[in-house]
Amino acid sequence: MLTESAWAASRTKNTFLSSKYKRLAGRRGKKRAIVAVGHAILTIAYHLIKEKKSFQELGATYIDEKKREGQIKYFQKRLQELGAENPDIKESA
Repeated sequence: MLTESAWAASRTKNTFLSSKYKRLAGRRGKKRAIVAVGHAILTIAYHLIKEKKSFQELGATYIDEKKREGQIKYFQKRLQELGAENPDIKESA
């Protein structure tokens, strides 16, 4: 039942779960991606029940934005270690 829900979630448009499926299916394969999306659904359900909150969709770009922020921090720190005088680079985009 969980994998059937994951298949349905993977076919939705502009959602966190569909973007997770697309990223994983390319690297790991469709079946493993479905299991991972099913695990994500189970984790979401657990937190919804535990914290008694309603579901809030993060959006398809959530993972990309989070990754981008982490890369910016990493490279600023790396520039500092290499001796750059002003590693606080402003975002151009």
